[in-house]
Amino acid sequence: MEISGVISAIIIGIVIGVLGRLALPGRQRVGVLWTIVVGILAAFVGSAIAAGLGVQNTSGVDWIEWLIQIGLAALGIAAVDNRRLNRR
Repeated sequence: MEISGVISAIIIGIVIGVLGRLALPGRQRVGVLWTIVVGILAAFVGSAIAAGLGVQNTSGVDWIEWLIQIGLAALGIAAVDNRRLNRR
């Protein structure tokens, strides 16, 4: 992966993290940095899953890949939020 691909993955990861957080109901007690980290990880893992399923490169917008990434981000943010609540 080239540096431009990594930079675009980070930017897309930030967007994915925010969308994943918005997909969850209620208030999440997760900071901005954790949202970005979870979004970036969800973007990378979601891309790998989409490639494994053969839906990574489709004509037009890759909606299935986006949905996988947003779902993973929502799960990740819920897990981080739940972990933070259990520590208190």
